[in-house]
Amino acid sequence: MTALLSVQNVGKRFGGFVALDGINLEVQPGERLGLIGPNGSGKSTLVNCICGTLRNEQGSVHFDGQLMNGLAAHERTHRGLSRSFQLPRPFPSLTLADNLRIPMLYTVHHRNGTPLHADNIDARCHELLQMVDLEKKARHLPRDLTQVEMRKLELARAMAAEPKLLIADEAMAGLSHSEIEDILALLMRLNESGITVIMIEHIMTAVMAFSQRLAVLVSGKKIADGKPEDVVRDPDVVRAYLGE
Repeated sequence: MTALLSVQNVGKRFGGFVALDGINLEVQPGERLGLIGPNGSGKSTLVNCICGTLRNEQGSVHFDGQLMNGLAAHERTHRGLSRSFQLPRPFPSLTLADNLRIPMLYTVHHRNGTPLHADNIDARCHELLQMVDLEKKARHLPRDLTQVEMRKLELARAMAAEPKLLIADEAMAGLSHSEIEDILALLMRLNESGITVIMIEHIMTAVMAFSQRLAVLVSGKKIADGKPEDVVRDPDVVRAYLGE
């Protein structure tokens, strides 16, 4: 099977600091990958190089059979690569529905090359809000949302671009146990609908419940990649991330 995402020997420096050192990673279509590592391990830098926020000086990123090197972040989004952010930043003066219309109009219209009818946009907005249990708050502003609802809106905004691959960056940070279960169930449903998902998360119970495979970064290097139950028993992972 051809990988949906292929990261080959990617390196990134900030001055004399090596943030990523020859990272190789493949993600198959429909896969659920957990990407873990301690703070400062390079996870965010890797995601930014994949999504185009940062340019890697070394190596290449291929997505859906296309070379991404040199493409801006919005161009990669147009090709089906989307992400949510740990700190949601919705448009504060727009309703929840309008927060979804913007990425939908820009990304989907650009990819398909044909205008979207207003009725289709409204229907898709309702579908996305229903998916994250926010349809009753479609006309509310983001300030009216709880923390977990804000995370759901962030995921809905990422899904409005109709991605093939979703990178969920710490979507559960700071949430209660029941809220974590809620977000976990949502990510599972998205994956079951055909979306490939990379989860970046520090909550190991959620990572283990979600992931079919784990990749571990430490100090800019990938030190483990495999079945979750094998990775968490790896002595290097235990020492570097989970503790003795």
